[in-house]
Amino acid sequence: MYYPAPIERLIENLSKLPGIGRKTATRLAFYLLNTKESYVSELSNSLIDIKEKIKLCSTCFNITDVDPCPICRDEKRNSATVCVVEESSHMMVIESANPGYYRYHILHGVINPIEGIGPDEVRIKELRDRVQREGIREIIIATNPNIEGNTTAHYIAETLQDLDLKITRIASGIPIGGDIVYIDPLTIKSSLDNRRNL
Repeated sequence: MYYPAPIERLIENLSKLPGIGRKTATRLAFYLLNTKESYVSELSNSLIDIKEKIKLCSTCFNITDVDPCPICRDEKRNSATVCVVEESSHMMVIESANPGYYRYHILHGVINPIEGIGPDEVRIKELRDRVQREGIREIIIATNPNIEGNTTAHYIAETLQDLDLKITRIASGIPIGGDIVYIDPLTIKSSLDNRRNL
């Protein structure tokens, strides 16, 4: 079907977004065409703002519009413990469960040799420098419990093992409210391996 060039261009750009196919992109394009100009202008400005005003915190590498970020500037947080996560979105999940307690270090990825991502492509060297500079006493590694996350966790532990530092890994296993009958064997094994005293 033929659309005028500006609409076709918008559809093509919208369909590049994750999870947006051509059909959804077309529906969004016509929604934007028929909505108030003030909304389209605000949407346009907000897209420009995230590219111009968002940067990485020079301490933890979280996304922020001020440097250092508000979490790193929060003096009420535990400065001796840093939680290491893969992405800013992971930090936000942990923060929602434990607000105002941890400081963070965002790796912006995990080691994945198949995709050509080695230790130098994620912020592990910066983590080591930070541990030495800030006198951090514990690192909690909160990478995903998959092959890449586990590989990254082990590499971090090896890289920091010569420092006077407690290194822990988040537990993985049966979710709260889960039924053992429906849990896969790998998760059961992880739950048993990560058991704790009552």
